Amino acid sequence: MSIFQGEVTTLPPDKSISHRAALIGALAEGTTEISNFSGGYDNQSTLSVLRDAGISIRQEELSGGDWRIVRHVVIKSNGLWSFREPSVPLMCNNSGSTMRMMAGILAAQPFRSELVGDASLMKRPMKRVADPLRQMGAKISLSDAGTAPVVIHGSKALKTIEYHLPVPSAQVKSLVAFAALHADGQSKIIEPIRSRDHTELMLGLETIDRPDGVREIIIDGRKPIAAKPFSVPADPSAACFMIALGLLGKRSEVVLRDVCLNPTRVAYIDVLQEAGAGLGIENVRSEGGEPVGDIAVRSCSGLKPLRISDHGVVAGVIDELPMLAVLSAFASGEFELHNAAELRTKESDRIDALVVNLERLGFECEQYPDGFVVKGRPTVNREEVEIECFDDHRIAMSFAIAAEAAGASLRLSDREVAGVSFPNFFSLIESLRQ
Repeated sequence: MSIFQGEVTTLPPDKSISHRAALIGALAEGTTEISNFSGGYDNQSTLSVLRDAGISIRQEELSGGDWRIVRHVVIKSNGLWSFREPSVPLMCNNSGSTMRMMAGILAAQPFRSELVGDASLMKRPMKRVADPLRQMGAKISLSDAGTAPVVIHGSKALKTIEYHLPVPSAQVKSLVAFAALHADGQSKIIEPIRSRDHTELMLGLETIDRPDGVREIIIDGRKPIAAKPFSVPADPSAACFMIALGLLGKRSEVVLRDVCLNPTRVAYIDVLQEAGAGLGIENVRSEGGEPVGDIAVRSCSGLKPLRISDHGVVAGVIDELPMLAVLSAFASGEFELHNAAELRTKESDRIDALVVNLERLGFECEQYPDGFVVKGRPTVNREEVEIECFDDHRIAMSFAIAAEAAGASLRLSDREVAGVSFPNFFSLIESLRQ
C-alpha cells in the first residue's frame, strides 16, 4: 500500500450545489453569476438542457493548468416563465439529478417537453417524479416500466400541493419545490426524515422543525426570484474518496481544503469518527450560507466495522455508501447495511454492484432487498480482477480506491465514468502518492 500525503485544494466543486445554482439562476430575474461551477459531466448536462430549453448561459474558463479548470457561469433570465419549447428531446445523459429536478420546472411551462438520458438513466424509476407533478396538474407520461422518456405537457396553472415525501429524497423535494414556485398560492412539503437542504437554503425558503422531528418546507408561489451570485464549495461526496484513500494508506496524512460541511452532507464523517477513524475538522467558516472547512485525515489501522441501519443515517450518507462499504470491508473485513433499498435506484443497482465486485475480490457477502452484509474475506484473489463499474461513477471510484489496498491487481471496466462527478480523480491520487 502506498503512502499518500499532501494538501488538496483541487477537489471538484460540489455537484449538488452546482446543479441547483444553475436551475435557480434559470428561474431568477436578472443575471446570475456562479463561480467555481462543476465541470463534471452531470453538471454540464444541466447547463446543456437549460440551453436547449431557451435559457441564455455563458461558461468561461477563468484559470487552468493541466487539468484544473475553474469555471465561471453566467445565466441571464427573465424569471419563472423564461423557457421556450425545446425543438429536440432534452438529453440528460447520465444525470438523474438533471432529469428529476428539471421535470419540476418544465411541469409549469405551457408547452410539451421530453426528457431522455443514456442507456443507464433510461432504466431508472421515474414514477416518484411523475406522481406529485400529476397532483399539481401537469400531464406526465412515462414508459410502461415507469422509466424515461419523461414526456411533460406542462401547465402555467399548476395547483398548490401539500406533499408528504414517502422516502427521503432531496431530488424529489427539490422538483416539487421548483414546480410549487410557479403555483398560485402556498405549497408545503412534509419531510419526515431530513435530506440535503441546499434547495431550501439557496432559495431562502421558510422551514419549520416540528417537535416530532418532521420538517415542513413552505413555498410561496409566483413570487419573483431575484438573481444573486453563488460560489460553489468543494464537494463533500468527492472528499469521501480522498478520506478513504488517506485512512487506508500506510502512514498517510492528507488535508482537504474548503470542503462543504453542510450537516445534511457530511453525516458520513460522524459515522467514520464513531468507528475510530483519524479525522479532524478545522478552519470552519460560513460561505454563501453554507458551512465550509478543512478535513484532516490520518491513516488508521483500527477502524471498527461499519454497521449502518438507522433510516436517518442511511438518508444522510446515501451517496457515500459505496465508498463506506468498500472502506469498511478492506479496513475491518466486515460491513453491514440495512434500510437502504434506495441504493437499488441509483446510477446502478449499487447493492448488487458492490456485492458482485466484493465477491470477486474474495469477500463473503449476503445481500437483501434493502442492503447487504460483508462477513469476511476467506480468500484473496491474487490474479487480475475485473471490476464491473456498471456505468456508475461511485462504483468505479470506490473500487479504484480499493485497488490501492486490495492485494490484487484490479482492472476497472470503465475508468472514464469517474468524470461524471470527479474529472481529476485519478490525477489527484497520483499527486498525493509518495
